Amino acid sequence: MAKIGILGLGIYLPSKKLTNHDLEKMVETSDEWIRSRTGIQERRIASLNEKTSDLAAQAAKNALKDAKISADKIDLIVVATISPDSNFPSMACKVQKAIGARHATAFDVSAACSGFLFALTTAKQYIQTGLARRALVIAAERISGLIDWKDRNTCVLFGDGAGACVLGPVKSGGIVADFMQAFGDQGELMQVISPEARSPFHPQKDAPDRLPYVLMQGQELFKVAVNSMADAVEKVLKKAKLKKSDIDCIVPHQANDRIISAVAHKLDIPKKKIFVNIDKYGNMSAASIAVALYEAKKSKKIKKGDKVVLVTFGAGLVSAANVVKF
Repeated sequence: MAKIGILGLGIYLPSKKLTNHDLEKMVETSDEWIRSRTGIQERRIASLNEKTSDLAAQAAKNALKDAKISADKIDLIVVATISPDSNFPSMACKVQKAIGARHATAFDVSAACSGFLFALTTAKQYIQTGLARRALVIAAERISGLIDWKDRNTCVLFGDGAGACVLGPVKSGGIVADFMQAFGDQGELMQVISPEARSPFHPQKDAPDRLPYVLMQGQELFKVAVNSMADAVEKVLKKAKLKKSDIDCIVPHQANDRIISAVAHKLDIPKKKIFVNIDKYGNMSAASIAVALYEAKKSKKIKKGDKVVLVTFGAGLVSAANVVKF
């Protein structure tokens, strides 16, 4: 099979920062409480006129620039998101229009925090089977619109942002192995609660006007997250025929620094091998790994020739991992 690798990376982050001290004025919490339990200091929040598709398009443009490839050379666009502008058209089609990728087919993937890796593996397979030559994989979230800002257990965790990569054939290295798994029977541990369905046959004149919001069972989710991420790393390394000692860097989903530390402990891997940027951005759902990968590469935490594990866990419940050689 042809080797498929990352040709370029790009991100886009809203300029507005929401710090822990800002949250102290909104809900009953404190900077010390948030830092000690999550590792988060601040997060980015999109402005009212910034849509998910806007974040996605800017990240895509930056990835194309990094790859030195024009948009009309892209055959496939896959966007991972759980916070689209609307149910349709897809974010991928909106990005296609925004960047002028007139030759690309486009669709979205919904896998919550695991979305970027699900989209990465999907796009890789399209290229390997000959249905595309170059793909644009984007993870974008405006998750602030799904948060109950009166719920101190969830509102301190999340932020907005987008990351993207260009995939294409490479002579060596590339995506060495993939792993994906779902645990649908535990989906209630993290979900978006929506108003009841609307029907012309059963009008709800007195129904409360409340937007969908994130609800999670944190303690139970913590245990499943640690176990599933550690298991995903073990399984993807086995598929890649590599040992843990062969890995130069791990880029995990940035949900909670305590989860990341627990995964490192369970795998018996030094924390210094793991890239962490949750302090600056919080949990950006699908965008977290995409942004972290970009920053790890740009800060030279990841260098040419390095073997890197990307690993994630999210609502669904779903987990995923990839081994990538740069």
